[in-house]
Amino acid sequence: MAKKPPLVPTHLLIGLIIAAVAVEGGGSGEGELDYKKLSGIIIPGFASTQLRAWSILDCPFSPLDFNPLDLVWLDTTKLLSAVNCWLKCMLLDPYNQTDHPDCKSRPDSGLSGITELDPGYITGPLSSVWKEWIKWCIEFGIEANAIMAVPYDWRLSPSMLEERDLYFHKLKLTFETAYKLRGGPSLVFAHSLGNHVFRYFLEWLKLEIAPKHYIQWLDQHIHAYFAVGAPLLGATETVEATLSGFTFGLPISEGTARLMFNSFSSSLWMMPFSKYCRSNSNYWKHFSGARHVGNHTYHCEDKEFQSNFSGWPTNLINIEIPSTRGFDAYPSITEIPQSNLSSMECGIPTQLSFSAREMSDGTFFKAIEDYDPDSKRLLYQLEKSYINDPVLNPLTPWDRPPIKNVFCIYGTDSKTKVGYYFAPSGKPYPDNWIITDIIYEFEGSLYSRSGNLIEGNPGATSGDETVPYNSLAWCKSWLGPKVNITRAPQSEHDGTDVQIELNVEHHHDEDVVANMTRSPKVKYITYYEDSESLPGKRTAVWELDKANHRNIVRSPVLMRELWLEMWHDVHPDAKSKFVTKAKRGPLRDDDCYWDYGKARCAWAEYCEYRYVFGDVHLGQSCRLKSTSTNQLLNYL
Repeated sequence: MAKKPPLVPTHLLIGLIIAAVAVEGGGSGEGELDYKKLSGIIIPGFASTQLRAWSILDCPFSPLDFNPLDLVWLDTTKLLSAVNCWLKCMLLDPYNQTDHPDCKSRPDSGLSGITELDPGYITGPLSSVWKEWIKWCIEFGIEANAIMAVPYDWRLSPSMLEERDLYFHKLKLTFETAYKLRGGPSLVFAHSLGNHVFRYFLEWLKLEIAPKHYIQWLDQHIHAYFAVGAPLLGATETVEATLSGFTFGLPISEGTARLMFNSFSSSLWMMPFSKYCRSNSNYWKHFSGARHVGNHTYHCEDKEFQSNFSGWPTNLINIEIPSTRGFDAYPSITEIPQSNLSSMECGIPTQLSFSAREMSDGTFFKAIEDYDPDSKRLLYQLEKSYINDPVLNPLTPWDRPPIKNVFCIYGTDSKTKVGYYFAPSGKPYPDNWIITDIIYEFEGSLYSRSGNLIEGNPGATSGDETVPYNSLAWCKSWLGPKVNITRAPQSEHDGTDVQIELNVEHHHDEDVVANMTRSPKVKYITYYEDSESLPGKRTAVWELDKANHRNIVRSPVLMRELWLEMWHDVHPDAKSKFVTKAKRGPLRDDDCYWDYGKARCAWAEYCEYRYVFGDVHLGQSCRLKSTSTNQLLNYL
């Protein structure tokens, strides 16, 4: 079977997403950008980097052993046949984050470490993360040295990444190498936890570069930052993984998943936190001459105590505390046959509720310290690696990064967990908690797992199935005082269903919502773009209906929009600040299809019927016209 040529001529499609950038001045000749000098740097998300063994480990009762450079994360074959061996290679000491004595794992390097986690005919497509992204780059003619991945050990806290692997030193060298190699700045593509990694890097950089050179270094080495699916205020599913276990779809028990997850110091990096509480920065104390003694100064605005739920839709945790304390609350498996659990069953539990602030400042873990053995370890890591981190307390709100062009992109309108009800299960640790109910946000309301309506503070819409809307949409606080809002269909369209609101008033730290209609059968993309912004800075927020948190990096719609933004911004005749949304036509042969109602190829302005030997259906023979690249001028 013949396949369509993937794209229009490569010399016309000068840069895929790697050139999806924004340049102030357009055709003014001031600050124009040469796409040939651009680099793209990818920072993957949680569990999105391969881990390889750096040990020789004999696995008894299994024909499969671990040898140096064998895949650990993720090799489902070894996971199924030798789960105890596999766990030794995955687990870290919960206090000092050292490897298991019998096995250690380290992150893979380069693009191969982030494309497919478990390569294989069946497992490959199921574990694909950045593979489609890389394919688009290749199809659009991007040079191999223009795309760089910076994988990291996603099990570690930010301070441990630097202490053990010098990760942030290496990341700085990556930017400087890209600049020297290509002669121009880089574009940062970060997904999920990768955005927290990039935030920490920007703060760490302040301590490495003289203050007067900091912004100069950023302007020289980073042209645009694309924050994709960023959990800017944390992710609720972190709570579930911490207390009851989250299996990631792997064939392991929830208890095993909990043991593994809680051994990672990164387990708290995406813990939900209040948008009203902040910590003082060591950076400014250092240069102001102030003396830093003890912990960061953690302070909350009055709104934290005047409003409910720390700016979240509801309390994150509602938990029944068992009537017994200490060892009896989580007996070991060996003690269960000899134990009489009737006392646990007869006691009357106490129900407590905890907000996002009480999760991130340790109040919750202190409250259950006598009932759960993991709480002491987690509290230790919370204080050591986050609250008292010398560079940054990551569990505080993020102001707009000082980068020229910032694009925040995420999915919306999917059913997303925002709160949990936990109770003692009567089973031994690590299965000592059970989820009795879940609170979801969906279509502007809060529902329980059984479908009952719940009171709270729901957002304008819902999140991306993993991260709640209020956390994703925090980047709207980065927008300027006036915002242009455009809503358009995600699919190719002729502009008839495009809605625009200009110069909408926006107050800092508040959400801005599109007051627009929508067809129930159409998936839209809503653009929030600065009308007024800081000099030399631009900010845009894109909301994609029904885009899943993990799969958004594989979305053809996202690829198309990034490409068009690039085409607009590097073109010398570009006049508008952002690419027009008035129309979207096919960009690739794959976008052309047969219209059976009209008995011709759809989008006749762009596509034509052109049979190539081996085509097996009419749609396959619909291809872009050779002159269709002139239509790209419509996007200027």
